[in-house]
Amino acid sequence: MSTEGSSNGSVVPDKYRVFLHLEPPTVHWRHGKPPTFEIVNQLFEDGRTKEWPKGSLEETVQNSIKSWEMELSHKTKLQDFKTIIPEKFKLFVNGREGLSGEETLRLGSYNALLKSSLPEEFQYYKADEESFESSHEVFRACFPRGFAWEVIEVYSGPPLIAYKFRHWGFFEGPYKGHLPNGELVEFYGLGTLKVDESLKVEEAHIYYDPAELFGGLLKGKTASESQKPQDSEKDSAASVGCPFFKPKE
Repeated sequence: MSTEGSSNGSVVPDKYRVFLHLEPPTVHWRHGKPPTFEIVNQLFEDGRTKEWPKGSLEETVQNSIKSWEMELSHKTKLQDFKTIIPEKFKLFVNGREGLSGEETLRLGSYNALLKSSLPEEFQYYKADEESFESSHEVFRACFPRGFAWEVIEVYSGPPLIAYKFRHWGFFEGPYKGHLPNGELVEFYGLGTLKVDESLKVEEAHIYYDPAELFGGLLKGKTASESQKPQDSEKDSAASVGCPFFKPKE
C-alpha cells in the first residue's frame, strides 16, 4: 500500500526517502508540490519491530520500497521515477496478471494491490469502482496518521531480493460507513524484487492476505448498528411501561 505523506510548500530531507529533497524542479507532482512524511514517519518509528543498521541490505530494501511508494502516490509521470525501470516494470499481486508501470500509476497503489477475484457481493473493497483519488481518500480517512510499512526480514540479496514485510496503522477514522475503534490494524506479507545493478526494479511480486486488513476495518460498527443499543433500551423501557399503570383486561 502507500505510506501516505502530505504536501506543503517546503521540502526537507527525509531519512527514509533520501532523494526526495534532491528532486529536480521539472518533476510533475500530483498535488503540485513534493510531499512530506513527518506524521507517518513518527508512526513508523513508534511502532516498528526492527531497527536495521545503516547501510544494511534490510535498510536499503526498506527505504527503496518506501521511495517507490512515494513516487507511485505523488508523481504523475513514469519517466520521473527513480526506483524502477519504467519500460520494463511489472507489478504482480498474489499471482495475478502483471501490471505495467503505466497501469500501476493510473490505478494507484491501493487499487493495484486490492483488486479481487471474489464475487462482487463478497468484496471488502471494490477496486473497479474507485479512482486513484477516491482510493487514497478512503484510506487517508480511516488511517489519519498514515499506514506505516517495515521490512521484517530479507532472505536474499540482488539481483532477486526476497523479503517479508509488515503494514500497520490505527483505525481512527471511518471506513465506508464503519465507525473507527482506534485499534491497531496490521498485516504481513512476502515480496520479491528483480533489480538491476543500480537496484532499480524490473519486476515486483507481492503476496499477502487482504482479509487481514479488512478484518480490522470491518470490526468497526456501522452508524446504524451504533444506534441499536439505544433503540433496544427504548424498546425495553416501553415493554416494562409504568409500574403504577395496570392495563384493562
